[in-house]
Amino acid sequence: MTARIIMKLHVESARMTTHDVVHLRLVHPLRPELPEWTAGAHVDLRMPDGKIRQYSLCGDPNDRSGYEIAVKREPAGRGGSRWVHDNLSVGAVAHVSAPRNNFSLVSGSKHTVLVAGGIGITPFISMARVLAMQGTEFILHYCAKTPTDAPLLHEVRKICESRLRCWFSKRGSRFDPAVISIDRPDTHVYVCGPERLVEAVRHGLPKLPDARFHGEMFTATLDENFNAEPFEVTIASTGQQLLVPADRSLLEVLRESGFSISSSCELGVCGSCECGYRDGIVIHRDKLLPVSKRQDRLLPCVSRARVSVTLNL
Repeated sequence: MTARIIMKLHVESARMTTHDVVHLRLVHPLRPELPEWTAGAHVDLRMPDGKIRQYSLCGDPNDRSGYEIAVKREPAGRGGSRWVHDNLSVGAVAHVSAPRNNFSLVSGSKHTVLVAGGIGITPFISMARVLAMQGTEFILHYCAKTPTDAPLLHEVRKICESRLRCWFSKRGSRFDPAVISIDRPDTHVYVCGPERLVEAVRHGLPKLPDARFHGEMFTATLDENFNAEPFEVTIASTGQQLLVPADRSLLEVLRESGFSISSSCELGVCGSCECGYRDGIVIHRDKLLPVSKRQDRLLPCVSRARVSVTLNL
């Protein structure tokens, strides 16, 4: 089911799960079932002013009667979360895409470690449900300031039971990646939360192969030292050459040149605009593509190149 489909869903329930996180259940006014999805998937929420935001589904993948998302109000954010909190009360209509999954569980893995930071718990609720149902060995490390700052903690405890370990920093319990054991060759580690948490786990497990580390962040790349430079683009199918100025994105230039490329976040985190390239030194500035895909795939909303790149378009 393509993620381009947009549905008008009604807010069936809305409750605050912490002082700044609202938990929403969305249903279709006529259809008893919504498009299927898998653990770790997210949907695009489209707002009246054209903003598009991605939110992980935190319900049960086997329950297609509705979608559940949890949204943290970010006062200093780009406005999307404030709109959700101020406008999506019971009975309101939300424009929601069919689910897309860039953060799926690896099939056949026998040991899974999940590390969540705050609102980063959302994709792990569905993952934990699936792992528990399959009888797969897993542990979930949940990091928050206090129990009252931990979204959906009650639900997480019910799902995980003894497989949950909470870390509450204001109570003197701070998560350390050293507690993660990666001795087993079938261990896969998933991290979702603030960039500092994802990077701490990645650098704290230097012996973990890239293929067994999975991180997700719905935030833009921040690099104050990065200076964009112009570069040339060649379209492999036609030989057409384009110039991408220092102050424009590759995505913008491609669209102006007549290429129809889908996009959503335009921050390098959702994967909507992913495309292939044939040669060139690409500067990957996204938060999505694993090392294994960066040899021939890029996200034109944020990726650039040194001197030139040839795209498979």
